[in-house]
Amino acid sequence: VKNICTNQVYYWVEEDPKEIIQSVYECMERTCEKLQQLNIDISNIKAVGVTNQRETTLLFLTIMCKLCSFLPVVWLDLRTQSTVERLINKAPGKNKNHLKHKTGLPISTYFSAVKLRWLLDNVDEVRQAVMSERALFGTVDSWIIWCLTGGRNGGVHCTDVTNASRTMLFNIHTMDWDPELCRYFDIPMEILPKVRSSSEIYGLVVSSDKHCVYMHCLGDQSAALVGQMCFGEGDAKNTYGTGCFLLRNTGTKPVMSDHGLLTTIAYKLGTDRPACYALEGSVAIAGAVVRWLKDNMGIVQSSSEIEKLAAAAGTSYGCYFVPAFSGLYAPYWEPSARGIICGLTQFTNRNHLAFAALEAVCFQTREILDAMNLDSGIPLTQLQVDGGMTSNRLLMQLQADILCMPVVRPTMSETTALGAAMAAGAAEGVDVWSLSPGHLPQVMCEKYEPQINCEGTSSSFTINQGSQTCGPGAKCSNPACGMNLQSAKIPQSRLSKSF
Repeated sequence: VKNICTNQVYYWVEEDPKEIIQSVYECMERTCEKLQQLNIDISNIKAVGVTNQRETTLLFLTIMCKLCSFLPVVWLDLRTQSTVERLINKAPGKNKNHLKHKTGLPISTYFSAVKLRWLLDNVDEVRQAVMSERALFGTVDSWIIWCLTGGRNGGVHCTDVTNASRTMLFNIHTMDWDPELCRYFDIPMEILPKVRSSSEIYGLVVSSDKHCVYMHCLGDQSAALVGQMCFGEGDAKNTYGTGCFLLRNTGTKPVMSDHGLLTTIAYKLGTDRPACYALEGSVAIAGAVVRWLKDNMGIVQSSSEIEKLAAAAGTSYGCYFVPAFSGLYAPYWEPSARGIICGLTQFTNRNHLAFAALEAVCFQTREILDAMNLDSGIPLTQLQVDGGMTSNRLLMQLQADILCMPVVRPTMSETTALGAAMAAGAAEGVDVWSLSPGHLPQVMCEKYEPQINCEGTSSSFTINQGSQTCGPGAKCSNPACGMNLQSAKIPQSRLSKSF
């Protein structure tokens, strides 16, 4: 589903809810067709697992045969910046972490409550629908579940704990919607979905053939954590998609970050099972920078081309790229930050920019990992990775070099879908398999070992951090902006991998 930029001045990013649910129907139809081609009876399907963008916010009408006349507000959207500033200004000490003790989250444009508040303040149809009790709030999972289980004809209005924990309305300690938080944002609790565990039966999928299939859901980054089988305390994964999301399992007790990370629900795999928590570092722009180079700048013709261009350069030639297109997320939480490219010379070409873009993704991950190690007190020894960008071998080797630790990629990189399926199949009443450690299969992986001196990458990392002080009206403290600083030439061995 494509993001729709409806207002470039104010950085609005939306999606079409009809396109979302249509893509779900098409996915289900194609899956059934593939199963039939494999001579598998589709009546053997026991459950459907939904995984989704968290935070993306929409309301849908329960009476009329249409949505409200606006589109879902995507997690990247920045229209709520003034709302966030107003909320922070009224907080004691103007502290953006004022609600963190309950939510694990700073007040930010990223999360659902401020998006919902903006819609209520600025869209008359939304406000009227909510006041007349004709509207329901949900993240994308709630919309999909409601539609698949009947919609206006008895559809189930629910979400799971992982999605609820990203709204800023959910208390991660009591595991329920918090009346005080709802009053703070002035959100009526009546429009909120019922909160369920990540692995239980929500309802039946309504289908024309009357075949009974059970519904379940798990937020995308939590699904990837499950798909990577990060069930042990201290296990971590990093997903490289539109953004970059590093989650570390902290067990059944939440760990509050002192270094700009989020405390969130990792998963709750059953109604009677305890919730597991995670520390999370969220980066807004990762794969989106490649799309920007292709669609906005015309530097690459396809997403796969960036690896060839970057490999041809083997260096950024002192060029540093901070892709703060939607502000900076963890660990800064600065929505007013904007992107910058610095260190340009007359010798800089598109190959160097391609390399700098890949480096930017790796540098942001390094910053998150350093903060996570400080919060946990136990440094990671290797990083498990997944997501579409991990097919880029140069990126994976760069990441290993910049982290100075091995990067491990499963041969099946779509662990988000796998995690949703695992949680659905393990639900009580479905019982297709068990997620107990002894029952989990071994997964084939590729390992990328660091290939260059860690001191060199630490120097480049420090310069990149300085680049993040650049911006409109700011004096840049990065020496790369004022001198021709050449990063180390990447040896051919960087492209090698060990198993």
